[in-house]
Amino acid sequence: MTEPVVVVGGGLAGCEAAWALANRGHRVRLYEMRPGTSTPAHATGLLGELVCTNSFKSEDPTTAHGELKREMRALGSLLLRCADEARVPAGSALAVDRALFARAMTHAVSSASGIEIVRREITGLPDGPAIVATGPLTSDRLSRAIREALGHEGLSFYDAIAPIVSRDSVAEGVVFPGGRFGEADDYLNCPLGREEYLRFIHELRAADTYEGHEWENVPYFEGCLPIEVMAARGQDTLRFGPMKPIGLKDPRTRRRPHAVVQLRREDRAGQMWNLVGFQTRLRHAEQKRVFRMVPGLESAELLRYGGIHRNSYLNFPGGLSHHGSLRARPGLIFAGQLTGVEGYTESAASGILAGMNLDRVLRGEAPVLPPATTLLGGLLRYLRESDPGHFQPMNSNWGLVDPLSEYVRDRDEKRRRLADRANADLLRWAREVALAAQTAGTVAAGA
Repeated sequence: MTEPVVVVGGGLAGCEAAWALANRGHRVRLYEMRPGTSTPAHATGLLGELVCTNSFKSEDPTTAHGELKREMRALGSLLLRCADEARVPAGSALAVDRALFARAMTHAVSSASGIEIVRREITGLPDGPAIVATGPLTSDRLSRAIREALGHEGLSFYDAIAPIVSRDSVAEGVVFPGGRFGEADDYLNCPLGREEYLRFIHELRAADTYEGHEWENVPYFEGCLPIEVMAARGQDTLRFGPMKPIGLKDPRTRRRPHAVVQLRREDRAGQMWNLVGFQTRLRHAEQKRVFRMVPGLESAELLRYGGIHRNSYLNFPGGLSHHGSLRARPGLIFAGQLTGVEGYTESAASGILAGMNLDRVLRGEAPVLPPATTLLGGLLRYLRESDPGHFQPMNSNWGLVDPLSEYVRDRDEKRRRLADRANADLLRWAREVALAAQTAGTVAAGA
């Protein structure tokens, strides 16, 4: 091709797609509208900026999120390479200093041979081969163009962001370090007794929130519910959710607290800490008032308030091909959260696959999908085979993959076997795809 392949969107999926294409010998033009045109959730013009949590979740391969990461590493993930550079302690989870991570992503992509970054908003679908990975905060004009091409309206849900507090403002002698699963000093814990917990729940339920008529018929994503929505579901919902005290012992009482609020570090220096699971739509004044009721946070300085934003996504099974393209244009592929995957690594993984498949389309070969015994293959199967009338976003879980051929009663053993099978099948599939690329004269990255 004389013209570069176009990738629209400099988020996680777009960066992975551009990286995959460049590593397969293509010239890539990556369009990112920030910082000239921003979104309700972004704060910088850096590529790969994280707008929600700073955690990519567990790396334990017996968990679905951990196995997905293992599959992504086998496919040459840029996200995981940059995450390793920007890692902060978080037990078995892969968490990063978000500023260092975004700078690492920006540096990697901008210095890559064959990738040109253009800072400009794209308002219509590209005419030639392209990947559109503009995320759930796609600009209004491009959203209209996509809806026109699909012939129906997109879908949407609301997502929320947790607040961040200054470490210096957290009370020593009240909070204590430790993780639920023995993660040493990777988390700080604010312990609550029963009466403290009940008062907190009462005030949280009564607190003033940002409301709007447009929100009434739009659902929340269940994996990122606002803390006040969870509290409204029952008195003990939080105590069995993000505030569960399992595995923790207050050194002052030598007993397990009734509930805890966990803090996870946001930056490598440990100056900023995230209230884990406390995504919220409370008004700013109410966040100060209610969250300062938590023992240890009485004088907490909120460096970033929690917030809420609308996320849009496409009806994948209702309008896209099996590999995520417009049905009439196999070389125009959608990737990332825009396609209905939910989560950082899920979005990035779909970007890797989109880059691999656009490369195949350009070489005159059929797109490929991993087997449904893998997490990535199971996730893509969910997207293409869901009921179009009831399609909802999905993140990694073991329910997506094919069941084992034999019944395994022990849950841990079952997940270990699922993970072993997924890893073996992904590696086998990747070797077959790489061999096909070599046969066609293009060496796949990492092959």
